[in-house]
Amino acid sequence: MLSFYLLWSLIYVLLLAYLKRVWVKTMGQSQPLYGFEFKVSLLIPIRNEAKRLPALILNLQKIQYQNLEIIFIDDQSEDDSVKVLRELLGANPFFRIYSSNGVGKKAALQMGVSKASGEILVSTDADCDFHPNWLQTLIRPFENSTVQLVAGPVLVRSTNSFLAFFQLLDWASIQLITGVSFARKSPLMCSGANLAFRKQAFEAVQGYLGNEQWLSGDDEFLLKKIVHHYGPESTKYLPSKKSLVLTEPEKTWRTLYNQRVRWAGKWKAHQSFTHAASAFLILVLQLIWLASLSLIFWQSWGLMWVMLIWCLKVFAEFFALGSVARFFGFSPPFWAYLMTSLWHPWYAIFTGIGAFRGNYRWKGRRIQGNVNFGNHGND
Repeated sequence: MLSFYLLWSLIYVLLLAYLKRVWVKTMGQSQPLYGFEFKVSLLIPIRNEAKRLPALILNLQKIQYQNLEIIFIDDQSEDDSVKVLRELLGANPFFRIYSSNGVGKKAALQMGVSKASGEILVSTDADCDFHPNWLQTLIRPFENSTVQLVAGPVLVRSTNSFLAFFQLLDWASIQLITGVSFARKSPLMCSGANLAFRKQAFEAVQGYLGNEQWLSGDDEFLLKKIVHHYGPESTKYLPSKKSLVLTEPEKTWRTLYNQRVRWAGKWKAHQSFTHAASAFLILVLQLIWLASLSLIFWQSWGLMWVMLIWCLKVFAEFFALGSVARFFGFSPPFWAYLMTSLWHPWYAIFTGIGAFRGNYRWKGRRIQGNVNFGNHGND
């Protein structure tokens, strides 16, 4: 058993070293020069965001992009979101507000797409912050006519709490995997908080048709459709400080758990052996790490070997995720890496079990037994 875990740790270190190498190479790629402006429609679904809206409007007003329309789509908010939004915007012609007739983020986005006049559509969330040159940077790859979708990076705002640092490093791992998968021409994921795509491409792949009943996945399902229709070369990942979107960290472990279960639960919707196997593999890998703790009871040197194995894990993640965090201007303390590395396997197991069960709450909606609106619905 000891030989297995020593080999396992070595393989893990080499894997993260490889991912870091590809990530660094991806960061070093130059971006095409900005030549002209597309007409851009920025789509922002909102649900129960009344407290966040004033800061959002101030942030949006700083965006330096002239040929832009901003479309808010209310997803059946239960607070004063629409009222607050109308008071803040007044008669500003660059902002438009609609109320979704359907349920969920996809329905809201679908309405936004139908109302948009832009050639390039960009989706984001109401709790996000942006660089003034965010849109200018994000749409650069569309100067290549073969590019149909551009995924931008997302991280959480940093605070000094372990919960916030944990989310920052979790998002850093997502950016690492996202960047490497795009670089290897096999894109796995993207975030709807920072996503741009051609309206023509959205219509060509019929948008969210076929998975509109799933609460999550507006981003990933669209990515998969575009890759299938146009090929992986039609998609780009754009790592840049200017293209970075910062989102609000979850305030409690319970809300973080609900958010991640919502994300992870969509593995069922792909109806693909690869996705099911990937979800199962993640659980197996975490179980392997946790099972290594049994070495403590292996002869008198057991504790030393466990410490060695987990030190390799911690430092491999420190160097790999640290590279991503530093690129975007974040410097979490080492204790945050240490605690995140120790806690993450447990967190992943709990989330995985929750994804299989599918019971969670999100923004006032309760989902039971599935993340599918058609099964038990919402209330």
